[in-house]
Amino acid sequence: MDESGEKIATNIRKGVLEYCVLAMLAQREMYGLELAEALVERNLTASEGSLYPLLARLKAAGLVDTRWEGGDSGRRRKYYEITQRGSEQLAQFATVWNEISGQVQELLEDQHA
Repeated sequence: MDESGEKIATNIRKGVLEYCVLAMLAQREMYGLELAEALVERNLTASEGSLYPLLARLKAAGLVDTRWEGGDSGRRRKYYEITQRGSEQLAQFATVWNEISGQVQELLEDQHA
């Protein structure tokens, strides 16, 4: 992908990252580094550095809860889980995303017709 394509992809990722996090947490609770690695693996974020401020905002908004648990190495991990409010937000996002992405897809297909 060229520089222009990367800029477009970055802007789209920034716009949907919090909902991607909520979608992953809707599947199961995860600790921060585990969540960051899964996002990087899916090419949804470049680093974990932007994830922790996002998780703090989600917690402040009541969209996720946290709990601490001891890890195998004795190191404590902060686990994140989606709240009912977070699930409602995710459902609303899914509705909007499906509508908008369908409209965009139609426009792109019309361009090539």
